Amino acid sequence: MARLPTTTAQLRVLHQSFSQRLLEGEVSAGGYKWSFRWAFDRGELSVEPSLGRALIQDALLRYLLKVDYQLEPGGDYVFTVRACF
Repeated sequence: MARLPTTTAQLRVLHQSFSQRLLEGEVSAGGYKWSFRWAFDRGELSVEPSLGRALIQDALLRYLLKVDYQLEPGGDYVFTVRACF
């Protein structure tokens, strides 16, 4: 059976505010780089720029939901995306 394609994504948390219920950072993968804002009380994730956003948005949201309380400003994190881009 063939292995599924994967890409490693790097995430950096730039700002976190519990009073505003907001997490901001950068994520890069496969030569693309995006900025993101996650309003974790509403589950709203915005990713900019739009170029390549469809490749990362769902995987990023799943990762954020999984590890949200472990993330800290200034922290660098890595996760795997099940796609090749």
